[in-house]
Amino acid sequence: MTKRRILKSIAALAACVPLLGWAAWPEKPIRMVVPYAAGGGADNTARVVAQQMSIALGQQIVIDNRPGAGGVIGEDNVAKAPADGYTVLYDASAFSVNPSLRKLPFDAAKDFIPVSLVATAPQILVVPATAPYKTVAQFLDFARKNPGKLSFASAGGGTGSHLAGEALNEQAKVSLMHVPYKGGAPALTDVMGEQVSAYFGNVASTLGYVQSGKLRALAVSSAKRVPGLADTPTLAESGLPGYNVVEWNGVFLPKGTPPDVVQRLGKAVQAAVNEPQVKQKLLQLGLEPAGTTPEAFAKFVQNETARVGALVKARNIRVD
Repeated sequence: MTKRRILKSIAALAACVPLLGWAAWPEKPIRMVVPYAAGGGADNTARVVAQQMSIALGQQIVIDNRPGAGGVIGEDNVAKAPADGYTVLYDASAFSVNPSLRKLPFDAAKDFIPVSLVATAPQILVVPATAPYKTVAQFLDFARKNPGKLSFASAGGGTGSHLAGEALNEQAKVSLMHVPYKGGAPALTDVMGEQVSAYFGNVASTLGYVQSGKLRALAVSSAKRVPGLADTPTLAESGLPGYNVVEWNGVFLPKGTPPDVVQRLGKAVQAAVNEPQVKQKLLQLGLEPAGTTPEAFAKFVQNETARVGALVKARNIRVD
């Protein structure tokens, strides 16, 4: 064998070594960073999905809660982690909101690889049970005839409930005053107490109050109706065509992660989300199970980031 052929053979073997290594992935436990507090919505969902993913991958997935700065602390931790598939980000809607509202220590569009959309979370537009309006049309008519009188609560500036309310303001051309709270629970309490006019609440926290008659549901924020509220129309059906504002959960990897790892992790997420027991648990949490390809999720994140960016600019939204 000539020297040239020997060198070519060595080069070919060297090129195969990384591929053989990634083919064996995962060979040790995976750390899944959740950039929110333990016990919250994203954390609860992550634990349900991660448990099933562990079975599919044959390795334990350890949840690592890193809350703070609206998700930025945990996101930054993953952005700077080795791109070896052993550090995963389980994030929520804030991922597409933060670039427009905060100065980030990373580039959200370039420093992460979208892996799979796990689930979406519709919101319910609720008003006090004693309110004089029973439909979205009546609510908006009242708002236009009584400028400055109606308000909407949120779980805090930049949250899903805040952005849903601002999207309603923008599309319906009304001026509901934003009243931010430190979480959804006090917001719901004040809507029931008629201190605030309306609130976009997630299904898990709000549906029970609607079913018990303590709140009235006018519409849902998603493109299709919500199980358990079959008679409640979407906002798109209520005179706001194209309105579709949902919260979501999804999985990301640091940039540079090998494509084979991205695809395998994506398939593990899809398999977990489509497992009947997991799907049922997600539905019980008020979520609509998804489970998408990396390509589809990348497009989803791009569209959400652009939508939120345009809304933030149009409404001049700021966070403290």
